[in-house]
Amino acid sequence: MKRRLKRAMTAAALTGTVIAATAGWAAGSQQTAVTGPPPGAASWRADTSALGRTLPDPEKARPDQVAAFFSGLTPHRQQALVRRHPLVAGNLDGAPVSLRYAANRRALRAELTRHQSRARDAALTSQDRRQAHSKAARYAQLLVRGRQILAFDPRGRGQVAEVYGNLAAAQRTAVVVPGSDIDLATFDSKGANKYGTPAGMAQSLRDGMAEAKAGTRTAVIAWVGYTTPVGLGPDAATARLSDAGAPRLERFLHGLAAQPGVPAPTLLCHSYGSVVCGKAAHKLTRHDAADLVVFGSPGMHADSAARLGTRLRVWAARDAGDWIARVPNVQFLGLGHGADPAADDFGARVVSSVRADGHTGYLEPGTDSRANFAAITLGSYEAVHCAARSQQCANGVSS
Repeated sequence: MKRRLKRAMTAAALTGTVIAATAGWAAGSQQTAVTGPPPGAASWRADTSALGRTLPDPEKARPDQVAAFFSGLTPHRQQALVRRHPLVAGNLDGAPVSLRYAANRRALRAELTRHQSRARDAALTSQDRRQAHSKAARYAQLLVRGRQILAFDPRGRGQVAEVYGNLAAAQRTAVVVPGSDIDLATFDSKGANKYGTPAGMAQSLRDGMAEAKAGTRTAVIAWVGYTTPVGLGPDAATARLSDAGAPRLERFLHGLAAQPGVPAPTLLCHSYGSVVCGKAAHKLTRHDAADLVVFGSPGMHADSAARLGTRLRVWAARDAGDWIARVPNVQFLGLGHGADPAADDFGARVVSSVRADGHTGYLEPGTDSRANFAAITLGSYEAVHCAARSQQCANGVSS
């Protein structure tokens, strides 16, 4: 017992040392997790003027109940709710996808107008005006014709989900769950780290599926629906934000499952996103997701794939040059995220990530990991290339 305690304390101390020494110490302020229903929920709950009945509670109603409610409304009544409550309708898991797109366009236009006004307000400080101008520019980008915004919440650092492809007609789908430093401002960055953003990952995965199986109708969702850690500070080393994010992911996936014809997605979880997915896994059925893929993972708060308590197939990838491998896989006094999902004894199906470049290169074109993630999403398990030490990873898997 003493030996185990000493080992845990040593590992915990080493975790802090490694994080501080890896890629520079980004102290990162402690984040306040966005939780609960979207803005405007109180007004939504009180609204009986149009329908003469109670609207589904944005926080308590199950997504399948929300879906059933909207299926009983005429298009005219649905659009009335979009006009009066865009922020609620646009974030209401279980509501029709097309309705959510329309609601979020309306909510974005309102936020754009508000921040354009603030940017011109002489009563504000110059810093406040600059921030308002930056936010207005961000909202204008999201309103570009053709973008499909499935969720939008301006609170905190901002949350968003964007669909690439026709979700209603897709035969194969995926949801990308990102890690640290991702929010409304950074989820679709076109800079040097493009493939480290959820939007870049989503677009690249979809391109990879088209290359592997032309003609298959696909859709990929970049989901930034939880408050991510900033930098490699305490938030990244603890489960606090994943505890808040996991129920939001569960509800989002339940909402997709409630949509007629939308197939269960492959869940791709990067870095701290895999902590969120690990926390949510036991609540997910094969109706919510088909496969669970973690890459660049610091751990999933489980000793093994079996201890996740999920019926989903669990896959893992970790590039040899990924700095995450130097972070000890421990859990002690709330620090660390546990066993390495890419370790031999964890029990995940470990796939090759040859040619991936470090922590954010798993979805770069030409990598084994992108080809493998595309094959898993397509259900082409025979095309999966296992890691060298895990040559049997795809055995016994059928689509």
